[in-house]
Amino acid sequence: MIPILSKRASGVLLPVFSLPCPWGIGDIGPGAISFIDFLAAAGQSYWQILPLGPTARIFGNSPYMSPSAMAGNPLFISPELLVREGLLRKEELADARFSEYVVDYDRVIPWKQHLLGLAWQRFRTGRDNREQLAGFVDTQPWVREHALFLALKKKFADQGWFRWPRELRQRERTALRHALAELADEVEYGCFEQFLFWRQWQQLLDHARSRGIRLIGDLPIYVAMDSVDVWANQEIFQLSPSGLPKAVAGVPPDYFSRTGQRWGNPLYRWNSRKTGIRDRLFAWWEKRLQTIFGQVDLVRIDHFRGFEAYWSIPAREKTAVRGTWVRGPGKTFFRTMEKRLGRLPIIAEDLGIITEKVRRLRDDLGYPGMNILLFAFDGNPDNSYLPHNVEKNSVIYTGTHDNDTAVGWYLSPNVTPQARRLAKRYANRFDDEASTFHLDMMYLAHCSPSRLSILPLQDVLGFGNDCRINTPGTTSGNWKWRCAQRFLTDEVGTRLRESTQAFGRLGRKTPAKENTTP
Repeated sequence: MIPILSKRASGVLLPVFSLPCPWGIGDIGPGAISFIDFLAAAGQSYWQILPLGPTARIFGNSPYMSPSAMAGNPLFISPELLVREGLLRKEELADARFSEYVVDYDRVIPWKQHLLGLAWQRFRTGRDNREQLAGFVDTQPWVREHALFLALKKKFADQGWFRWPRELRQRERTALRHALAELADEVEYGCFEQFLFWRQWQQLLDHARSRGIRLIGDLPIYVAMDSVDVWANQEIFQLSPSGLPKAVAGVPPDYFSRTGQRWGNPLYRWNSRKTGIRDRLFAWWEKRLQTIFGQVDLVRIDHFRGFEAYWSIPAREKTAVRGTWVRGPGKTFFRTMEKRLGRLPIIAEDLGIITEKVRRLRDDLGYPGMNILLFAFDGNPDNSYLPHNVEKNSVIYTGTHDNDTAVGWYLSPNVTPQARRLAKRYANRFDDEASTFHLDMMYLAHCSPSRLSILPLQDVLGFGNDCRINTPGTTSGNWKWRCAQRFLTDEVGTRLRESTQAFGRLGRKTPAKENTTP
């Protein structure tokens, strides 16, 4: 068992973009610090987030389709902290008029880009600043590659790298040197964005640890086709000579979808017999894991079952129907990573089509799996998500970012009266009140045998369907919900703390500092 899951604990799931702050999108400044203090006061031990990478409008700003597997999202850089550093002026933030409740990406992105441009013009005039930036880039070799990729994307009107001129598509050395020289200013600016992000993130991480709050990150198994990761490491992906995928990722047809899901991500060459390919693939994964474990304390690996076997869909196919299962790297991969990096505190996202082989891989590695309470009430007493059936070495959620909120679920016309009644009875409630259903689910999650209980903040607050993060299979309206600061009241914190304490999950108490802002 992972040592940090050896005792009962609880936490809250909230994406960074959902944090309260005045600047249109949650960031890693004072609002994040206040949220950590709220969690500590409420007796929590964990804050779970979604992937931190940059997002793209073409993918609906989904954090699971990023142009970089290792970079941080510049939209999360705090303008307030830049004011304190003298890189922005307070009056330059005065025109901010954003909603407290949703992220308006069409307004936030240009506004944030303008501010970061101003900060860069002031930063670059300081010799010490430039030396700090150069030192950061030297210790993080992926940063310059990421910045060059973004600069080239801008030069070629945001076209995918596989549509760039052949010499850049194939990364000919002369072409890369010429591009670095031609786009030197843009590349340095891209490095500057990452420098700011990681400096602010480290301050946030230090504060979280000082308050006894551990961070749980999220690692998608696959990367986007139009990403620096694929462009810079083409040999480790299943690509044709022209740079296009031979096969793509997804999942097969099931009860929920007759045609399955075709995600479109390129697949790894796990089973290549070509000399050096597997070594380079493992080396890339080592850097990726090393990077994310420098950001957080635990990592949830999305689609863990893909390491045991993955659904391979011929790229020409429009649906996932004609895919096939292909064996993945399995235990060898994780044992190799642990040999190089030490024990990996991983949570295995083991939802969906899970076979005995997947469960055996998870258990052999000692990784806790996931339980979703909202999946429990189908009337089957052997349902593995019912609290009395879950394993201790697991994490229980009321729901995740892909699920409805607890109250939204209860009110949904897609949920049968029998399921609602069963959920209420299971929580020893004999009413049909929807407005308190989130408290019933909090009770069940906290009293369950799972070592770790995680509640989406919406289920702490009792919010409905309009506050869900993502609806799978839809392309608009997702990744936008935000929490206003006024909802995080002392009453809410006290109620969460009392439930946490009642079921032996209370985190260590740490005093708040007088000035908790880094």
